[in-house]
Amino acid sequence: MVWHPKSSVAWLNLTHNPKKLLTSLNGIVFSVVLMFMFTGFKNALYDSQLIFLQKLNGELFLKSSGRSSFARGGPFPRRVLYQVQSTPAVEQAYPLYLDYAFWKNPETREPLLIQVIAFNPLAPILDFPAIEANQALLQSPGTALIDVRSLAAVGPREAGVVTELSDRTIEIVGTFDLGTNFSSGNGNLIMSDQNLLRFFTNREPKQGDRNLEGIDIGIVQLAPDTDAQQMASTLAQQLGSDIDIMTKDELMEWERRYWQESTNIGFIFDILTFMGLIVGVVLVYQVLYADITNNWSEYATLKAIGYKNVYLLRIILEEAILLSLLGFFPGLIISSVLFNLTGGATGLIFNMTLSRILQMYGSTLTMAVISGLIAVLRVQQADPAEVF
Repeated sequence: MVWHPKSSVAWLNLTHNPKKLLTSLNGIVFSVVLMFMFTGFKNALYDSQLIFLQKLNGELFLKSSGRSSFARGGPFPRRVLYQVQSTPAVEQAYPLYLDYAFWKNPETREPLLIQVIAFNPLAPILDFPAIEANQALLQSPGTALIDVRSLAAVGPREAGVVTELSDRTIEIVGTFDLGTNFSSGNGNLIMSDQNLLRFFTNREPKQGDRNLEGIDIGIVQLAPDTDAQQMASTLAQQLGSDIDIMTKDELMEWERRYWQESTNIGFIFDILTFMGLIVGVVLVYQVLYADITNNWSEYATLKAIGYKNVYLLRIILEEAILLSLLGFFPGLIISSVLFNLTGGATGLIFNMTLSRILQMYGSTLTMAVISGLIAVLRVQQADPAEVF
């Protein structure tokens, strides 16, 4: 039998009083938005951590075995790259440097810690159009690109800004779009490896000077049709246990796993999402319970004329499912708007993917079904004798 609103008792129960239905849906929409936002923040923190890795142009990546995460840990010797590049299947092996420095907001002069990403601007290792467009400028002394998604606290994020980095004058010659994450903190700069030497030498003793012989991440580009996994195994045998070699998928999984295991962020947001689900269960139950109370004699009459509890269960569960649908889509729209606003304010990447939407509706449906099963216990207690 095809479902039709005019023949659905559940639909008629819900819609006979539109004002009451709208009031009921407000609570469900609120619960859906809560779950979306808590889950969205968790995913944004992890996604933002991985977005830079996705921009890397390479098939294999080298790091020191003692390195704990992409941006944390010690370097490995540059000679390792020369050894890797001598392998026939390797086209190029490029060094990438990561460090932190105090940037002065050009307006307030407040110092803020910012992440610096450095490499040879002529090396095609990062997929940002701004790098190629500003190659010549990046090779000039004291220049850099700034991430437009850096936090507002860093000040203007545009070409032409002149301020200080590590107490030395720096000029912003262009922008790129990356976003903040656990590692970058307030924002990101991209500069040449030669400028890295200019800004990161003669620092305080506890900070240590940088040189180009200690590489944070090695980016390896292979010849066409080369099996990356097989080449990783071959290079691992040559380089020994001090160097880890990973494909991009392995690199991203390693980075995600580090932040999942080293922080309680995921657990905290999972708990908050679960609390949002519980709030939804309570709200949907209240809607269904009110409907049952208002139609108590009608339910008792149905039982008196021979309808079984299974039929009454179907009505209540159908109402619960309809409530989940009616409340989910407004919640989805509101959450999408909030994702855009929050992403702009925080610099985090809020992705509203189809799989995440379906997962969230699954949670909403579960919330509604649990409420329906609790509410139906009340219907089963309906006594036909009460009708008389």
